[in-house]
Amino acid sequence: MKIVVAPDSFKGSLTAIEVSDAIEQGIREIFPEAEIKKIPMADGGDGTVQCLVNATGGKILREKVTGPLGDEVLASYGILGDKRTAVIEMAEASGLTLVPENKRNPLITTTYGTGQLIKATLDQGCRKMIIGIGGSATNDGGAGMVQALGVKLLDREGREIGFGGEELKKIIRIDISYMDKRLSNTKVVVASDVTNPLCGPKGASRIYGPQKGATPEVIEELDESLAYFADVIKRDLNKDVKDIPGAGAAGGLGASLMAFLDAELRPGIEIMVEIAKLEQAIKDADLVITGEGKIDSQTIYGKAPIGVAKIAKKYNIPVIAIAAIIGDDADIVHQYGIDNLIKVSEPPMSLTETKPNKVWLIKKSIKQFLERKKESFY
Repeated sequence: MKIVVAPDSFKGSLTAIEVSDAIEQGIREIFPEAEIKKIPMADGGDGTVQCLVNATGGKILREKVTGPLGDEVLASYGILGDKRTAVIEMAEASGLTLVPENKRNPLITTTYGTGQLIKATLDQGCRKMIIGIGGSATNDGGAGMVQALGVKLLDREGREIGFGGEELKKIIRIDISYMDKRLSNTKVVVASDVTNPLCGPKGASRIYGPQKGATPEVIEELDESLAYFADVIKRDLNKDVKDIPGAGAAGGLGASLMAFLDAELRPGIEIMVEIAKLEQAIKDADLVITGEGKIDSQTIYGKAPIGVAKIAKKYNIPVIAIAAIIGDDADIVHQYGIDNLIKVSEPPMSLTETKPNKVWLIKKSIKQFLERKKESFY
């Protein structure tokens, strides 16, 4: 019997690798002789670097970069097994978790460190990069990122603007003549499920600004600043990014990645499935087990369990999904290829549980389910 184990992380609790290991332990209790293929998943957010590095036999590197508040942080990035493809999580350099709650202010936070990570991958000889852009602390439209890559964003006096969304309205001219030349023959793919435009009612500032510390007044200011930045980009680069779906991802970082780096935006799970060769592993399996921390009606919008189930259904392979929390509206996932849902055993798995206990709870839940359904898998 062949079982493919391909869960996402239980965010804030366990990594996708730890969840995979826990599921394997539960399987072994019921099917000790089974062939188990573990392919931990990610959808472009936290854990993407580690999952892609593991899937391809790559390596993790670290770089000191400028954090969202301008201080130095140590950020990780990956080089995949082909030694030519890099994978970056922008949150490592410019993420919300790097900013204490009482200091969150998207008027001043910068993506400069993300640009430094991109430069570091170029220095490693990479000419293809995958950039996950979830979890940002920023709303600077990617201005800091492009400055780190050599772009000059100049004010009336011909000086470079400072960091943060509040500086964007000072831009009078964009000069790309000093932009890192290596980018011209580098393919950039952005892992993002966000389809928001840059500005407006569904734009970066209004939808995501509040979680980054923006007040209603600040949201208005940032929205106007991003609209202004888009107008300058259109005038100086002849690229109109204001209304492109995904331009509003990561506080407008999506817009600059498309405008300056000619990036292609793709759903993160699609990229993961492709690079990890998930379909190749699944097509002759007898059972697929996936999961994530919470499964509800939002899971159908580009989340890892649905991406995994979609492939399994091509080959009529049963799919089980496990979660710490299953929403009242989770039944909709059955229409997208997930046959059975498993809620982690009582007592509910909370963030305060120790890691070994979380692993034990997942193992126990998988074991109990497979024990009840054992005969149906033969």
